[in-house]
Formats: sequence, structure tokens, C-alpha cells
Amino acid sequence: MSDGITLTGMVLSAMPIGDYDKRIVLLTRERGKIAAFARGARRQKSVLLGPTRPMAFGSFDLYVGRDSYTLRSARIQDYFDELSRDLEQIGYGSYFLEVAAAYTVEGVEASAILTLLYLSLKALQKPSIPKLLVRYVFELRLMVENGVYDLKPPMAVCDSTAYAIYYIGTAPLAKLYTFSVSDQVLDELGKCLEIYRPRYLEGHFTSLDILKSLE
Repeated sequence: MSDGITLTGMVLSAMPIGDYDKRIVLLTRERGKIAAFARGARRQKSVLLGPTRPMAFGSFDLYVGRDSYTLRSARIQDYFDELSRDLEQIGYGSYFLEVAAAYTVEGVEASAILTLLYLSLKALQKPSIPKLLVRYVFELRLMVENGVYDLKPPMAVCDSTAYAIYYIGTAPLAKLYTFSVSDQVLDELGKCLEIYRPRYLEGHFTSLDILKSLE
């Protein structure tokens, strides 16, 4: 193996390998989406048990092999434990991770999408922000970051909804969850997303089916 590297990222998914290992998918700022093996991460006393949980965000130290990465240690800044206490919040978080995994690629810098994912999970923990609004903001901005959406409403909407769409698509990421909307705007955003989603977020997301049953 070559010398190690340190990447900033979040665990999107984890699956068991063999008796004690895991294979995790990380969304990293520097190298986009990568897969890594975590040896012994399923042992109860392993230092990698917590850092290989989905949603774990922090710095990951990896060895780079010829064909794979191997996780050796991590310094986790946030596990988003508050989300795990609410079934609906878990549903939203799982959906965000699944979409992020589907629309990022290995070797392509993903700083903006990682930041969007992080801020969206943080927003879910704030009671003052409707969870539906968080989902709509996440979906719309992800389409913009992927360069597939031009911010034109797909149907007739009120001026406030048109402005909300423009704001979501152009505001600095740190400002995305600093506004509120009326019930009418939230409803129209939802109807727009029903049109946008199959057009710009292709594929079937199991977590979305579960989420809609909880909403």
C-alpha cells in the first residue's frame, strides 16, 4: 500500500463484509465518492465501530491501495445522533444519503454537495424548520449543483414560490436554511418537485417510499 491520505467526508452507507469487516461508501470533499474497507469494524471494541456508521462526518485516514481504500482511523465531528431518536428524521436522513450516493461519482470533487448534505442534516434537527421544506431545498439545490436544472418553475406558481426557487438555487449554501415560507409556497414547491424529481433525479429511491409513508 502507498502512504496514507486524510479526507474530509461523510459515511453514506455501510455493509458487512465477512465476519468482522465493513465496506463503507464515503462522500469526500477532495475525491468525491469512494468505497473503503474497514477491517474489524464490526467488533464491539473496534475504534472503527462508530466512525463507520452512516451519517458520521469528519476526517478519515485511509491507505490507498492499487484498487481500493482501507480505513485506518477517523476523527468524527458529528454523528447526528439527534436524528436517530425520531423515525421520521431517520427517514429524511436516509433519503438524503441515498440521493447523494446516486448523484456523486468517484474522483470528482464534491465539496458543494458534501456541504449541502451536512447542512441539510443539521437543518433536520431544528424544530423551527419544516422537514418538508428541508427536503425540497435539498432536492432543488442538488439539481442545481449537478447542473441539470435552470431554475424555471415547471408550472404556474405565485411570485413568492418563483422567488423561493430562485433563492434556493442561487443563495450561498450557508444561507439555505435561513428563511421560511407560507403554506401556499410550501405546497407549490412540493408540486414542482413532483415534476422535477422524475426529470432530474432519475431512479427509484427506496428510502423515499418509506419517507412518504411517514410524512
